[in-house]
Amino acid sequence: MPLVRRERPADIAAIRQVHELAFGRSAEANLVDTLRTRGKAVLSLVAVEGERVVGHILFSPVTIESDAHTFPAVGLAPMAVLPEFQRRGIGSLLVKAGLAECQHLGYDGVVVLGHPSYYPRFGFIPASRYGIRSEYEAPDEAFMIVALREGVLRDWGGLVRYPPEFQAV
Repeated sequence: MPLVRRERPADIAAIRQVHELAFGRSAEANLVDTLRTRGKAVLSLVAVEGERVVGHILFSPVTIESDAHTFPAVGLAPMAVLPEFQRRGIGSLLVKAGLAECQHLGYDGVVVLGHPSYYPRFGFIPASRYGIRSEYEAPDEAFMIVALREGVLRDWGGLVRYPPEFQAV
């Protein structure tokens, strides 16, 4: 089973390759590089098998804005695993480790725009159940949130705003 650890400077080229191969384009890799360069990567983890980076996950800051409050949270995006290593549980390892570390860092919630059949296994539910919506057009079942602290979502609600770097993807 691969080791999950924080990204190191020596991993940057391999992380880029993971995203390009997994997505078949460079948009997600460009997003990761831009968020990292601009200091907007809250958490960046890699899955390493031997000496090879085979997976990556990134978390960046988002805000949930309502008429009365603004709540800080984090967004999970992107996450990728090399095609030849997919369906081996590496993505699950990355998500679980990332959520645990985000909680340890003091965050209360994580949002994701992702596959509605994949992310619920980690506790994600449609964000609309709490009156939370994305600033981007997204199917209700694909825009999800998970609470990292008991009861925190009850007080939330509003529009999730991503860093401007996401507009380029």
